[in-house]
Amino acid sequence: MVTLNMKQSKNAVIVGVNGQVIEVEFSSHYAPEIHDILTLEEDVTTLLEVFSSVSKNTYYCLALNNLHKLGRGMVVINSEKKLRIPAGRAVLGRAFDIFGNSFDGLGQIESDSYVTLAKTKGVDLDKAVLSTEILETGIKAIDFFAPLITGGKLGLFGGAGVGKTVLINELINNLIIDSKTNKKIVSVFSAVGERSREAKELHERLKENAAHDSVALIVGQMGENPAIRHNTASAGAVLANHFRDSLKTDVLFFIDNIYRFTQAGSELSTLMNMLPSEDGYQPTLVSELGQLHSNLMSTSDGYITSIETVFVPSDDFTDFGVRAIQPHLTSFVVLSRAIYQEGVLPAVDLLESSSTALTRSIVGDVHYGAYEMARNILQKAKNLDRIVSLIGYSELSLEDQVVYKRSQLLRNYMTQNFLATAKQTGRERDYVKMQDTIKDVMGIVEGRYDTEIPENFLYIGKITK
Repeated sequence: MVTLNMKQSKNAVIVGVNGQVIEVEFSSHYAPEIHDILTLEEDVTTLLEVFSSVSKNTYYCLALNNLHKLGRGMVVINSEKKLRIPAGRAVLGRAFDIFGNSFDGLGQIESDSYVTLAKTKGVDLDKAVLSTEILETGIKAIDFFAPLITGGKLGLFGGAGVGKTVLINELINNLIIDSKTNKKIVSVFSAVGERSREAKELHERLKENAAHDSVALIVGQMGENPAIRHNTASAGAVLANHFRDSLKTDVLFFIDNIYRFTQAGSELSTLMNMLPSEDGYQPTLVSELGQLHSNLMSTSDGYITSIETVFVPSDDFTDFGVRAIQPHLTSFVVLSRAIYQEGVLPAVDLLESSSTALTRSIVGDVHYGAYEMARNILQKAKNLDRIVSLIGYSELSLEDQVVYKRSQLLRNYMTQNFLATAKQTGRERDYVKMQDTIKDVMGIVEGRYDTEIPENFLYIGKITK
């Protein structure tokens, strides 16, 4: 638990309770700082966090625990400290919450290093660095159509049940457990608003593969109140920032799901009667996302590469909560429900997925040339889909038949066996090197496999012919 140093002179009274939002009135000669931690006079384990001012002497605070113990008229005391979590090597291999309470059955975390969640400074732009090195993931659709730069930010967009968690678990497996590189990378996984079962399974899998000692897992499950879910995302970002600066190492940051961070902020905004912004979201959404991602920048001390799943409510990609996340990303992987319903895995929309790394100067002439040809074929085939559905493939011109068949070969080639589906399908997972993917796609778009049956390219890994 957080250790607090109480100062009896900094007391106040609760004047209102509205869900997780507690209205507290201080004396006229004293004003707390934003993010200060308050506690009940009669129970030091009950924690409140100062969030914003209502008037000169009244403040909105977020109840972080023990909501059932709070009531009007109760006296609270300001600790004049911020919420903090344990950091350093002591948290590697551990699963814990924003209070430092462990979930892994290994007892409390003992650490000499702590970081506060109220860190807002981020990185000075003159210290930020950009990389042109591509981080190979072993997933064909990502490496070819949405390559990830070391120090970049990859977003996995999709509605409920289309495979976001399957993809992020495969990325964790490829980049941490079965890493093809010799570089020792520290990882932080922030589980925000998802099932605690998934976080537990991830921790157990890391432990079974002796990879947990380089990963810190911070959990704020969906059953927690919005104040905790909101802070869990910030905790993960601040911890990644700490590892970069203190250990001088590259960091992999995973968050599942960043939309739950947005959603938690919206819930708190509603409880505090803020005037909503676009689509009913909190007016502070853009600044909150900016503050979160400012802790995920890369410097000369190390790169922070982040991979974020983004839930798309009602499959509406125009939702403001989804669009507000996009400017912070460098790679976009869009998962399609229509493609998923066809039984294609991963259900990646190859035309909608993209990356800022897709330039000749970064990926090279061969990859960029193959990408341009592949995208052109897929776009032409998309325009032909309607004709084929009405009059059939055989009625297309010979030139259009070639284009359409190559698009089928390409789509089927981008399917892949993952670890999460291996038990269900009986097929072993495939890790495909990026250079093999580029070579195979080039062969498809140049017509080297025009005589092949498209169905034979489903779940084949790399082409061996």
